[in-house]
Amino acid sequence: MFQGAAALSLDVKGRLAIPARHREALVAASDGQLVLTAHPHRCLLLYPAPAWEPIRDKVLAASSLNPQSAAIKRLLVGNARDEAMDSAGRLLVAPELRQFAQLDKQVWLVGQGSHFEIWSDIGWQKQQEIFFAMGDQALPPDLEDLAL
Repeated sequence: MFQGAAALSLDVKGRLAIPARHREALVAASDGQLVLTAHPHRCLLLYPAPAWEPIRDKVLAASSLNPQSAAIKRLLVGNARDEAMDSAGRLLVAPELRQFAQLDKQVWLVGQGSHFEIWSDIGWQKQQEIFFAMGDQALPPDLEDLAL
């Protein structure tokens, strides 16, 4: 289970050092095989390959004739890249994915249970502002009974 947000830096080669607290869990969940892809909200998704495969298969099963399904296929599967951490625990983020998510030096790695989102610093701050601007409307119907 991946949770928490961490501010990280991309190095000059576009590599992201995965925090030590997540490395072992990522390797255990993926046997070292990761998938990095684009998300419609202009962040990136980082999945252990076994967690990504059922999502990919469901997306690919959708009709290519439906414009919305075809667009989702192009975005999620078309941008998916098989990656692996290097011996130092770094993950290379391809230039086209860095451009898509507008990643600069500082990025945010945000745990989402089965996977991570990778946000630009500006993108992550905007997400926080959007949530706080919702005020009392912040919880969708399926979470209305959530007690914290």
